[in-house]
Formats: sequence, structure tokens, C-alpha cells
Amino acid sequence: MPVLYSQLDSGNCYKPRLLMAKLGMSFRHVSVSSLDGSTRTPDYLAKNPNGKVPLLELDDGRFLAESNAILLHLAEGTQFLPDDAYARALAYQWLFFEQYSHEPYIAVRRSLMIYPERAKLATPERLSSTLEGGDKALGVMEAQLQKTPFLAGEALSVADIALYAYTHDADRGGFDLKRYPAVSAWLDRVAADPGHVPIEWLPQ
Repeated sequence: MPVLYSQLDSGNCYKPRLLMAKLGMSFRHVSVSSLDGSTRTPDYLAKNPNGKVPLLELDDGRFLAESNAILLHLAEGTQFLPDDAYARALAYQWLFFEQYSHEPYIAVRRSLMIYPERAKLATPERLSSTLEGGDKALGVMEAQLQKTPFLAGEALSVADIALYAYTHDADRGGFDLKRYPAVSAWLDRVAADPGHVPIEWLPQ
């Protein structure tokens, strides 16, 4: 059985849990956290030298890190990764967008505001720059979602799962989602899709 090492309240860790739930995959969950030092133990670093979560341990003992790489591996051969080369590339496009233009602002601002351990990093300058960057990312999503129901087209894909993880919780970072009606409607569509589970879900 695959093992997922993840932090329960992390959006990056929510991504593979959400996809695995949708796929009906059995897996074992091991809680680790960047906040308590458990991702920096010798045992964990032997599995992932980068010392981050999530981390997927496959049935054959191999490891795979980075949330979007895990999504792509899990989605191979499923409805969540298009067969068409261009449609597939569009899904990749949004995964790269999520890591470079979305997560560094929306997820970072959220972490600065909700974790007491990071409050000292929440300078006015940092909060201002992450708010500006996050609003820009939400604007890009808004423009696309005014044209298509899902980010990579007509069907829900790994692109939506990746961007849902932190967008659905963006208000905790001080982002006003009412300014983005197409994004808000998309959040409702993703949450209504069969097999959806909330961020706190864990396998039984």
C-alpha cells in the first residue's frame, strides 16, 4: 500500500489526498510537519533530502516528492490527465503557474497569517507584496474561468486540484474572493465534483 507523508493543514499535502480520494485509492497516511521538526529528522531526510512535504512512498519502496509531480504520477491513465497532447500541456501550464505565480503569494500570505511561528516574518512589506502577487494570480484565473468551466478546459483535471488547494482557503490569507466571481463559482464546481473531500480528510 502506498504511504503518503503529509501535513494535514498544508494545501500542498491536500492535493494528493484529494486526488487519491477521488480515485478511490487505498493508502496509509503518516503525519509529518515542517512546524514541529519532523521533516528534518535523519529518517525523513533519508527519504526526502529536501525535507519537505508531501512525500509519496510507492509500493515498491521508491519515493516521489513535490506535490504536482505526485499529482501527475497518480493521475496517469485517468480522467484527470488529458490524453490529447495540447490539453495535457495546458494542464501542465497551470501546474507551473500554481507553483511560480500562485503558491508563493497566496499560500505564503496564508501561512504568515495563521501560524504564530511565522508571525515575525509578516512584515508590512511582505504582506503587501504577497497580497499584490496573490491578487494578480487570482485575476489570471478569473480571466480563464470566465471562458471555461475548469482551468484546462471543459473537464476537471489535475490543474484544478492543484489550484483548488490554496485558493479555497485564500480568505484566511486576507484575499477577498468576492472580487472574483468566476473563481468563486469554480470553487463550488470543484467541491461538487464526485469524490470531493475537505482538507482535513484522512483515509480510514
